[in-house]
Amino acid sequence: MKRVRPLFATALFAALAGCSLFAPQTPEPTVPVPSVVPPNAVIDSETNKPLVRRITLQTAEVKAYRKGAAQVIYKAYPNRIYKGKIPPLVHAVVVVETDVDAEGKVVDVFYSRVPSHAPDVPPKIADLIRAASPLPSPGKLGPHTYIETWLWDKSGNFQLDSLTLGQRSR
Repeated sequence: MKRVRPLFATALFAALAGCSLFAPQTPEPTVPVPSVVPPNAVIDSETNKPLVRRITLQTAEVKAYRKGAAQVIYKAYPNRIYKGKIPPLVHAVVVVETDVDAEGKVVDVFYSRVPSHAPDVPPKIADLIRAASPLPSPGKLGPHTYIETWLWDKSGNFQLDSLTLGQRSR
């Protein structure tokens, strides 16, 4: 029995020596990754590189602003608001980042999540947001970016997550 263990250990080590875990590592050749700049990225005029967007932390003040902005959008489009609870499967869910200035004017609209099956919906949402501008003045918050989730029905009606009545059960 004593001879089996050393022989087994030697065979195991020999098998593992050919394994990539113990083999000397050669660095992988590096392939340059092309830089992809979103079409709506803000470009620094001096460096000609995209600036990093900074989303405002979703504090209680920002959440309250989000509700106020949603109310302005609801007032601008009373006939487009989906009445009642949203069905379990909506046509599109779009997460929108809206940049507002110190007066509440919409500066720009970006998307964090877009539906691949409904590429026509995000531009429609951006148009609705811009047309509803100015949104409420952010007051002490100042210029910032707030995030809202749009729940879009096939009819073109919508609800905003901050004011949604919830979903119907199946």
